Amino acid sequence: MPHVCDVCKKKFRRPSELKTHNLIHTGERPFQCQICRESFFRKWNLKYHYRTHTGEKNFSCDICAKKADRRYVCQICEKRFPQKSNLDRHSLTHTKEKPHICVFCEKKFARKHHLEYHYLIHTEERPHTCDVCGKTFSRKDSLMRHYRVHTKEKPHSCDICGQSFAFRSNFNRHCRMHTKSMLPMT
Repeated sequence: MPHVCDVCKKKFRRPSELKTHNLIHTGERPFQCQICRESFFRKWNLKYHYRTHTGEKNFSCDICAKKADRRYVCQICEKRFPQKSNLDRHSLTHTKEKPHICVFCEKKFARKHHLEYHYLIHTEERPHTCDVCGKTFSRKDSLMRHYRVHTKEKPHSCDICGQSFAFRSNFNRHCRMHTKSMLPMT
């Protein structure tokens, strides 16, 4: 029997997965970096974050603890990847290449799944409906973001002034305000 989130109706196989998911809605981040105090929803996010402090470049499997070199290296920025396909996808960020083209409007995309999401604009298909207000969305992630309007969840918090935001775009705009205020006067 699936375990269902009371807020967004997302389903999970295990109660532990639902419990972790609920942290998104409560804003609780129980896993804290002991070096810089940044907090995370999931333990593996914290583990991955520690690499920013240690400089560790090895990939470690959380299940079997086997380590393997990230042997595929970007020749431009030296970022490492465990698989060639990851490197190939990453390389598009440097070349600005957009090989996936919409057959309807000729808009170009770097990633195939972005093109697939884009196609929903042309089909006007909106299969995801908010059960609170009835608003419909073409993408599930858009619906999940929309739920924040109803839950008042604000997962993006400013380290400088403590103000919180429901949406990353508003948070980013806010952070630019701090950046501008810190620039020296000319």
